[in-house]
Formats: sequence, C-alpha cells, structure tokens
Amino acid sequence: MSTSHAPHLHREIGSRQLSMIAIGGAIGTGLFFASGSAISQAGPGGAMVAYLVMGLAVYFMMQSLGEMATQLPIAGSFEAYAERFVDPSLGFALGWNYWFSWSITLAAEFVAGTLIVRFWFPDSNPTLWAMGFFALLMTLNLLTVKAFAEAEYWFAGIKVSTVLIFLVVGALMIAGLLGDHAVGFQNWHLQDGKGGEAPFLGGWTAVLLVFLVAGFSFQGTEGVGLAAAETADPARNVPKAIGNVFWRILIFYIGAMLVVGTLIPFTDPNLLKGDADGAAYSPFTIVFSKIPHIGAYAANLMNFVILSAVLSAGNSSLYVSSRMLQALAERGQAPQMFRRINARGVPVAAVWATGLVGALAFFASIVGAQKFYQLLYNASGLTGFIIWLGIAICHLRFRKAWVAQGRPLSELKFRARFFPWAPWAAVVLFVVVIFGANIGVFQAEGFSWSDWTTWFDFVSSYITIPLAIALYLGHKAWHKTRLVPLKDCDFSMPRE
Repeated sequence: MSTSHAPHLHREIGSRQLSMIAIGGAIGTGLFFASGSAISQAGPGGAMVAYLVMGLAVYFMMQSLGEMATQLPIAGSFEAYAERFVDPSLGFALGWNYWFSWSITLAAEFVAGTLIVRFWFPDSNPTLWAMGFFALLMTLNLLTVKAFAEAEYWFAGIKVSTVLIFLVVGALMIAGLLGDHAVGFQNWHLQDGKGGEAPFLGGWTAVLLVFLVAGFSFQGTEGVGLAAAETADPARNVPKAIGNVFWRILIFYIGAMLVVGTLIPFTDPNLLKGDADGAAYSPFTIVFSKIPHIGAYAANLMNFVILSAVLSAGNSSLYVSSRMLQALAERGQAPQMFRRINARGVPVAAVWATGLVGALAFFASIVGAQKFYQLLYNASGLTGFIIWLGIAICHLRFRKAWVAQGRPLSELKFRARFFPWAPWAAVVLFVVVIFGANIGVFQAEGFSWSDWTTWFDFVSSYITIPLAIALYLGHKAWHKTRLVPLKDCDFSMPRE
C-alpha cells in the first residue's frame, strides 16, 4: 500500500495535453491510409456510414470510461475497475492483454517508422533507425510524465493541423475556388463497370467489412482513462477531454471521408496502394498533389506527418503499457519490481520492460520488415476490442453497484449519456468486431489450409482471443475468484 511519503504517480497532465492525448489516439495511419481503401471497397457513402457507426461505438465506450475514470481516477483504470466491480480474474486478463497489446504495438510502430524513412533514405539501415526511435521515446517517457504529455501534445498537434488544412483545401477544391475547376459531387454517382455504383458500393456486406476495419483506426482513445491517474483536476479535465472525442472523430474522419470520396473516384486504383506503397498513395497525398504550385511537395509533407503519427502512437503505446504494468504490480498481479516509482513519478522498471519488448523491432530485418509489421499489428489489433468490451461490461456493473449500495446518481461527478442503452450497444458491436474483424483471412486469394501462409495469417489474426480466454480462466482456476457482489464493490480512492 502506498503511503503519502512514498513516491507516487504525479498529476502533471494538464487540460490542453489531455485533450490532445484523447484526439491524438484517434488520428493515425488508419485515417491517412485506410480511408482510401475503405472508400474503394464500400464507396464514399458506405465508408462514411461504417466510420460513423464505429465512431458512435467509441463514443459510447468513452462515455462509460469517463463516468468511471472521473469518479475513480486511479492507476490501472479499467483493469482496476474490472477487479473491483466484476471479477479479479477479468481485471488480470484485461490488464495483461492491454500491456501485451500496446507493448507489441510499440514494436510495430518502430518497424513502421523504419519503413516510412525509406521514402527519403531507401538504402539506410533500418535497425539504426529503430534504435534512434527507441532512444527518443524512452528518453521522453523516462524524464517526467510532463515530458511525455508535452511531446504527445505536439505530435498530436501536427496531425490535427494537417487534417484541418486538408478539410479546408478539400472544400475549396470541391467548390472550384482552388485548382482548375469545380469538382462537385459527380464521383458520388460513378459506376465501376461491374455492376457496382456509388455511393454505396457492394451493399451492406461491404459496409460491414469497412465497419470492422474502421474500429482499428480509433484504438488508443481509451488511453485517457489511464492518463486520468496523472491528470490535474480529473473531475473537470477528464469529462472535458472525453466529451470532445466524438465531435472530433465526426469532424476529422467523416469530413476526411467526404473530401476523399468527393475528390477522388472510388475506382481510382491508387486508393488501394496506400497501405503497401506508402505516402505517395495516401489519399491525403493524392488530394494535396492537386494543389497548384505545391503539389510536387505533397508526398514529402505527408511522409513527415505520417512519421509524426507513428512516433505519436509509439509514445502513447510506451506510456499506457508501462502504466498498466505498474498498476498490475501495485495490485499483486505482476512482479513487485515493476511497482516502484522514482522521485519524478516515473515507473522506471515498467518503462524499461515495455521498451525492451518494443526493441523486438531491431530484429525485423531478419524476417522482413513488412511481414514482421503484419505479425505484430494483427497480434495486437483484436486485443483493443477485447479491452473496449471489458470497459463496457465494467460500466454496467459499476452503475449497478452504485445503485445497489444506495448511492444517489446525483453524487456521480460525471454521468454517462444514454445509459444503459449505450454500453449494451457497445457490447454487441464489439462482440461482432472481435469475431468478424479478420473474416477476410478466409476470403483471401489462394486460401488453403495446406499452405503455411494461410496458417500464419489465421494464427496472427486470431491468437489474441484464446490468449485472453486462457489468461482469464487460468487466473480463475488458480485463485478461485468469483463475481464481486454488488454490495462489496469498492468505490474508495486509494491513499497516495
């Protein structure tokens, strides 16, 4: 048990930084790249519907997290809520899944960074670049939480500024105020010559596939819950940051989809090349390249922005995963060495343990950077949805326990909107995503159980589901845990 004299996490994250952490978690390569392939699969209307539905699901989840994190801004966030309000075994499984997910995401971001710099330095050593990114992010996270938050503020600021400029430029080009002529909305009525027609190409099946992919773009927003333990005045700043997430997602993602789908025909083959061929085929680059006089510099600009997005994601990954590891140790769920916090409020051992997992990126060149990145990305992707599902379940139990203990709802510092419909809707949507997100592996060209690449894709796509179940059942069998009775749920704040 921490005492008032022991080193503890410092509340040094301010309102402006927390807001940027919230939105920064929702803007990444999913927007800069995947928006193009989404439109090519489902048409501009289908893509917008898919991202809007997933944006609503994230909004519901963040409302749930906001109510709990504002009332109990404690280390471990949803891992602690699961332990207090559902079952200690669920807390154990969520905590270790979250640490695993974001630790290997850190490695994936290092690998992605090495792929991105090839745009400028095609013959450079990728391992040296990975080491350089490792040194930068470790330094930012080992200094103070304020250093992390300030770095994330500027990383996210670059992304936000780019998207805002993109939306303004796109609107001007659509109206004919920038460029050669007005584009209008003729691309929303195109046909692909195979029976497909915009704005809804491929019907609801295509929308569903894009809907599943869209969820990956929003992962990281739940990091606000973990940051609440180190946020100044969480009762005011956490609801403010969480409340803005939905509107920012609506403006940035739906606005970007509108611009891309209007300016670029869904039949343009370049929309499908972004994930494979880099910044030159990002839909953002394609649009920016149409600007008179500066179009030639568009690819360089977007490559810089995408690199900043990757570093931002790596910075957040190292922060949230190290804080989760420290919280697990605090509750006896991880080795006690990771519990220690230095005088600057940094869990040094937890940061180093997480960083060393990220250092797996140094070996990417041995097996091939692209394949290694795919393995890490697939292994971490579904875990994010498992965490979101856990958050919604925790909120349902949190509110039930609050009422069962005779506590008036008026005493909640922040009340989630649309309860209980919102968390139940989130539960249904996330279950669909968890079991359907990688269904494309069975539809891939050349699919055959006798082919080792089929097994590689299948295992890397679904391994996190049995892993999460094994962690939960293994902990339950060992510790004989049970569902926490509503009257015994703990709403107290730990002493610092």
